[in-house]
Amino acid sequence: MPLPPVSVPLASPVEHGAGTGTATLAVLLIGPAGAGKTTVARHWAQRRRVPTAHISLDDVREWVCSGFADPQSGWNEHSEAQYRLARRTCGFAARNFLANGISCIVDDAVFPDRPVVGLGGWKRHVGPGLLPVVLLPGLEIVLERNAERSGNRRLSDEEVAAIHGRMAGWYGSGLPIIDNSTYDVETTARVLDDVLARAIASPPTW
Repeated sequence: MPLPPVSVPLASPVEHGAGTGTATLAVLLIGPAGAGKTTVARHWAQRRRVPTAHISLDDVREWVCSGFADPQSGWNEHSEAQYRLARRTCGFAARNFLANGISCIVDDAVFPDRPVVGLGGWKRHVGPGLLPVVLLPGLEIVLERNAERSGNRRLSDEEVAAIHGRMAGWYGSGLPIIDNSTYDVETTARVLDDVLARAIASPPTW
């Protein structure tokens, strides 16, 4: 069932060098496990000068306790259904924030080669003004960060490498890509803001 229409204010171009300023915008931060999506998204949202919400798809997905589809078990019909529901829930939240003049940033591992979890769904959920950005550090970095995780968010090295390889498909897609291999969180968030400012002025085609 389609989402109800919502009138979302589109971001206005900002002055050169001013970052995103006070623009109301919706951001989708894409990247593999260990890219730092959640940490960077939270940091960026907290330091904007205007109200901005961070929506983590993994957090929403983990609201499900009994019958939880563990990412370590691989992709199947149950995990696909759970992810679809989580994305739809995040989409409702994002549209609600935007309708009330609050910016939002959603982080998710969107694969360029899987239409079922692709950008088209996010555009339907959030709206045509959504700005996707890919966070893609080197493989050695995501392996190190994944090793520091615990519980069901920690994946095998083989799976991390496979996910990272598939994410490389975003190169040549036209989406802005940030390699944060040598950046700390604050620097990455600042680069993200600059990238978004350029995207506001000249939206990517996707």
